[in-house]
Amino acid sequence: MRTHWTPLAVVYLIVSIAGLVGTWTYNAIAIAERRDFLGDLLSSGPAVSSITTDLLVVAVAGSILIVVESRRLGMRFAWLYLVGSAVTAFAFTFPLWLAMRERRLAALRAAGDAAGAPPT
Repeated sequence: MRTHWTPLAVVYLIVSIAGLVGTWTYNAIAIAERRDFLGDLLSSGPAVSSITTDLLVVAVAGSILIVVESRRLGMRFAWLYLVGSAVTAFAFTFPLWLAMRERRLAALRAAGDAAGAPPT
C-alpha cells in the first residue's frame, strides 16, 4: 500500500515540527518564568504588536483555507487543526495540514491514475 508521502508533504511536515519546537520552547520559558504571556504580547511595544497582528491575520486566512480546501478535497476532521492551533501553535498545525493536504492530493492522483484518468 502506498503511503502518499511526497517530497513536498515531507517538507511541510518538517516545517510543522520546527513550528512546534520553536513556539513551545518559548512557551515553556514563559511558563517557567510565570510570565503573563498575553500581557507581554500586548505591552511590549509597537514592534511586537506589529508582528502579532501580522501573524494573527495570516492565521485567520490560513484557518479559512484549511476549512475551505479540506471540504473541497474531502479531508475529514479539519476542525482538529484549528483546535490544535489553540493548544499548540498555528506554526505547527498549518504546515501539518499542508502535509496532510499534499498526501490527500497524491492519493487522489493515484486513484485517478488507477481509474485510467489522464495525468495532471
